[in-house]
Amino acid sequence: MNKRVGIITMIGLNNYGNRLQNYALQETLKRLGYDCYTLYNREYCNNRKFFVLRNIKHFLKKNKSINKNREKHFIEFNEKFIQFYNKRITAYSSLKNFDYLISGSDQVWNPYMGGLRDLDTQNMRTKAKKISYAASFGISSLEKKHEKIILKNISKFQAISVRELQGKKLLENILKNKKIEVLVDPTLLLSKQDWEQIMQQPKAFTNKKYILNYFLGEISPTVKKEINQIAEKYHCDIINLLDQTDPFYECGPSEFLFLEKNAFLICTDSFHSSLFAFLFDVPFIVFDRKQQNLKNINSRIETLINTFKLENREYDGESIKDKNIKHDYKKSYEILKIEIEKSLKFLKNALDCENKKYE
Repeated sequence: MNKRVGIITMIGLNNYGNRLQNYALQETLKRLGYDCYTLYNREYCNNRKFFVLRNIKHFLKKNKSINKNREKHFIEFNEKFIQFYNKRITAYSSLKNFDYLISGSDQVWNPYMGGLRDLDTQNMRTKAKKISYAASFGISSLEKKHEKIILKNISKFQAISVRELQGKKLLENILKNKKIEVLVDPTLLLSKQDWEQIMQQPKAFTNKKYILNYFLGEISPTVKKEINQIAEKYHCDIINLLDQTDPFYECGPSEFLFLEKNAFLICTDSFHSSLFAFLFDVPFIVFDRKQQNLKNINSRIETLINTFKLENREYDGESIKDKNIKHDYKKSYEILKIEIEKSLKFLKNALDCENKKYE
């Protein structure tokens, strides 16, 4: 009988990255020989829908018909590809059925996005081995009250890894005697071919060359103008994936993968959009996130850029140039091989893995 792993991560119906990283970690663990279940607590609504209401509430007010279709695609993805545990989990739950619990990846420890709760930090009754895989704070500093939570709960983890260098620094300042590793986002543990197996062509797709805009924050008039000029120069359509008036807005995670893979150019302030562009060998330009009332979350982009030597992918604040369209990730892919080996070694050691072969 395979050992059981419980995955603790962000769950919602409006973010491509968190659904895809959830799937990637699940599939990686399954290949290592484990039975995996994603755990959920207050995001739970009923037997088939998983919501984070604070994230989708403003969408529902504006355009119910489009959001219903978008939501439907996310639900279908969850039902088809994610194995959820069939019980609601709280801090008072007893997880006797699990041998290991893994917190991560994504911003599961970002206190400004609902992270660092009891479930996120595994503050519950369990004999399972406590692990984090590429867990992310997504921010550069913490308040004292958050440091206390970390000292109380995360100090009990047997193996800790984070996704950003800044996250490593934050933890090392609090957990003085703990070894903290920086590992790649789980989406990078799957190959381009693996992702192609679950992608789906959007109904609105027309085979015309396009630039994919995926901005979670605000787009300045200057940046809009720059992108429009590049689109005109290279005879491209523009897909604004988070614009509710765009026919592609209702796309789910599988359709998102298709759009990332087939874009002429990707313009984004998103970590996972940048990551999939890199993985699919597509040129991308990454912009600083411009969003009101939000702590600095650019540390994850910085780690991605610096780790894989992708500095020429950053917008220089002046103009989009032809060099941004040209790309060569050959050296970056060599680094990726090393990072994948490092990440799998961590997982195998943390999980006491007997299956040393990963296929």
